Amino acid sequence: MITAAREAVDLLIQAASSWQFDDTLDGLRDREWMALRFLARANRFSRTPSGLAQFVGTSRATASQTVKRLEDKGYLQRRNSDQDKRSVILDVTPRGEKLLLTDPITQLVHAIAALELGAKNFRDLLRQILEQLDARRDRHHADNCRKCIFLGEATSNRASRKQPEYTCRFFRADVDASEIDLLCFNFERRESGAFPV
Repeated sequence: MITAAREAVDLLIQAASSWQFDDTLDGLRDREWMALRFLARANRFSRTPSGLAQFVGTSRATASQTVKRLEDKGYLQRRNSDQDKRSVILDVTPRGEKLLLTDPITQLVHAIAALELGAKNFRDLLRQILEQLDARRDRHHADNCRKCIFLGEATSNRASRKQPEYTCRFFRADVDASEIDLLCFNFERRESGAFPV
């Protein structure tokens, strides 16, 4: 059992070469790719310099340098938050979205999609591993709203044409159905999934 686990870790380390590399690919370092990838998949609450720093595992100053390089290359743009004018939201530009079509992890994504055990099963196994590691380190990882304890069905009585379907109790904000599969760094796992996978 331990031997198989050790071999699995060795294989994961080798697979990491698809997202960790020494030089640059298409002009970006691996951390810049990771940042761009995260910001393209993160929800509006997590597309901040501090959310990026937490995800990439760096200081906020280092994350800000990464953001600056991506902005200078035209892959990111900043805008002021609607809720707090002191905060900024980082948006991937159309040029950044185009670059993500050449993302070096694309081959890894396709390899996982082709797994016999199924991509969902593989995802769920990795999620279990991450949760064990998080518990030991007393931290949590980014994940999608669909599995988060803070996601609730909207109960708004406002007279508007389009009622929100969900609400985030952490941010006390409406969440559109299109946002519940995006990454959030304030994620806390729901014990039993009330929302479908």
